[in-house]
Amino acid sequence: MTTVYKKPKKLKFILLATIVIALSAVIAIYIQFRPDANVVKQEVESDEPDATLSVNKIQQTATRDGKKEWSLEASSGHYLDKTRQMLLKDVKVTFFLKDKSEITLLADQGTLSTDTSNIEVSGNVVLKNNEYKLMTENLNYVHDQRVLYSKTPVRISGASAELAARSLSFELDAKRLTLEGGVATTIDEDFAL
Repeated sequence: MTTVYKKPKKLKFILLATIVIALSAVIAIYIQFRPDANVVKQEVESDEPDATLSVNKIQQTATRDGKKEWSLEASSGHYLDKTRQMLLKDVKVTFFLKDKSEITLLADQGTLSTDTSNIEVSGNVVLKNNEYKLMTENLNYVHDQRVLYSKTPVRISGASAELAARSLSFELDAKRLTLEGGVATTIDEDFAL
């Protein structure tokens, strides 16, 4: 005697229903997580062909022993992995001194060495505090010595005096300024010692 199963239609229906549900689930997941063609990616176009990373609006702060030494802002930056440097545009650096005063540095462009935290700036360089304003075309900051220096002509102006020289060095912690080469001074008649 042979046994005949009469439920193959039911088994085929369950199998077909399972395949349809699985396929529907895969399609639903794809539709939900597919990339949206209308979303615009905000990538910074780099004019530096060797840039590893390009970003807008940079902010960085250097600290030592828990105290802020300087804070840097730039409108954009391009990081070069080969030289470990960040090329910056529209640079602003605020230096914090021991007596709680601040000196602000502004420049068109600059370079931050990520290894040493040294900074080089150029183009319409202005260094100012509450009393004086220094102008030059190039200025360097040596982080481990906390020294600013320029090998290009500088002009310093204050309320009643102006100084000019071919080069300068300024020790931030000691507040010691050294001018060299063709130093010239103009003092207003109201100047008092």
